[in-house]
Amino acid sequence: MGKKIAVLSNVNMNYVIRLLKKDHQVYEAEGYGNELGILMNEQSSYHAFAPEITFLLMDLMELLGHELYLPKVREDQLCIDAPRLHDWFEQMERCILPGRLYYLSDAWLWGPEIGALPESSLRQQLEEQWLRGLVWLRQRHENVRIFPYRQIIGGLGEENSFSLKTWYLGKILHTVDAQKRLAEEIGYLVETEAGVPKKVLLVDLDNTLWGGLAGEREHTPLELSEDHQGLAYKNAQRVLRLMTQSGVVLGIVSKNNEEDALAVIREHPHMVLREEDFAVRRINWRQKHENIREIADSLNLGLDAMVFWDDSPEERELVKQMLPQVEVPSFPDNPIELAPALTEIYKKYFRKPRLTAEDREKTRQYAENEQRNRLEEQVGDFGEYLRRLRIRAETVDPAAHMERLVQLVNKTNQFNLTTLRYSQEEMQNIVANSSKKVYLYRVEDCFGDYGLVSAAIVDLAGETPFIEEWVLSCRVMGKQVEDALLGYMEADLQAAGYGQLRGRYVPTAKNKPVEQLYDRLGYQLVSQDSGGEKEYCLRLADRPARAEHVAWIEIPDKNAE
Repeated sequence: MGKKIAVLSNVNMNYVIRLLKKDHQVYEAEGYGNELGILMNEQSSYHAFAPEITFLLMDLMELLGHELYLPKVREDQLCIDAPRLHDWFEQMERCILPGRLYYLSDAWLWGPEIGALPESSLRQQLEEQWLRGLVWLRQRHENVRIFPYRQIIGGLGEENSFSLKTWYLGKILHTVDAQKRLAEEIGYLVETEAGVPKKVLLVDLDNTLWGGLAGEREHTPLELSEDHQGLAYKNAQRVLRLMTQSGVVLGIVSKNNEEDALAVIREHPHMVLREEDFAVRRINWRQKHENIREIADSLNLGLDAMVFWDDSPEERELVKQMLPQVEVPSFPDNPIELAPALTEIYKKYFRKPRLTAEDREKTRQYAENEQRNRLEEQVGDFGEYLRRLRIRAETVDPAAHMERLVQLVNKTNQFNLTTLRYSQEEMQNIVANSSKKVYLYRVEDCFGDYGLVSAAIVDLAGETPFIEEWVLSCRVMGKQVEDALLGYMEADLQAAGYGQLRGRYVPTAKNKPVEQLYDRLGYQLVSQDSGGEKEYCLRLADRPARAEHVAWIEIPDKNAE
């Protein structure tokens, strides 16, 4: 039944917990206000319960003990001037365990005495002190997130969020409406942690990014400006721009003359989005479902990674019928609803619990991939295409890229030999284990950096090393980069004195593309069970000479540097 979660607070959250119990297993602390004691006590019922996600919804006024004055600035690592907050964060850091997730609320300082503050800026300063501590914790711990408490209170308003009556009766700080919203947000974040976000948002142009028709703008000016409905379209573009900075890949699918549309994108003074913000473009008069299918192939992504946004009910309905895997949200009737609608699309389909550096580079990476596809079309010959790409790979330290390593292994489905999944704690233990060898690769070519795109875990405990997991990002599939990466592992293990290397393929619904991988790479089939699981072995001294284009891939020898 659902996830195992904990909700800890210094105020009464019993109603929030009751609401969450409908869908999840929820830890119930005895009382409230002892969150650090519960976390620090290894024998507590909290640790026996072992929640996957812990939410700490903290009231800043109670944490401050109603002391609303900042002392002289203290110079320390945390740079938090309020002693109570400084101490709380130092203790909290000692409670964070690898392998578990923690959401800590940001702050909205509230209490009956707030109106009597002699300096209104003091309230903001105290809230900023708390946020500073949250950011400090999040930077030091990849499993710490910030819970959007301020956003919830701001949306409802103070008068609808807090109740002195229930506070005096039972230390219940929040109104029923506020507690419902807190429970809803917790439930949403639990789902987000477990879900797989979409990757690409494909948008129409006319009456979607601007009002009016690009091909008719000489006669009828477009609605795109700093006022009236033109501002509504401009704000929608601002939301889209933020989405691209959060890892959403933006593309265009529009029925238009390309030169007319690009002229608007390049030249209109109120365009927020420019050409470089779109990773892919299909501006033509073909059916949109055909363009979307072509984009999916071009980006090497499944159609289920796509969301289509178009003002035309007919176009939306056709895409729904022809490509049911693609998400097609409704389109608002009034332009003033565009920006809020796009915000909801982001939250529903694209929002991630935590952004990595890789996520922020998605648009650039996919735009570079479009250039690769055009080169392949121009050259024609596959071998010549690979030669011109000038692919280069290098090994990197897995311990220095733990967050990306976990993401890569857990989110890769097509090129995934065994589809094992690991928590952050498990992966840290694997990297530190001398009987395991973790290979993590970065790949680049003449168009740009693919990033960290392949990882393999080799078990060295037995006489013969065993590849227990191997993944490769879809970004580099189809270029036989795997030939060189496996060759590097083979040479490395042979140099370490091993005579053989074993591997395994475990079939899933999505990893059909690598079913014959070991066969193609020269390994001998050792066994196969009725479920399709296969084991392979190779004598390292008999490593075959594989496809000749692998010679064009360079892997630096780190030991020689």
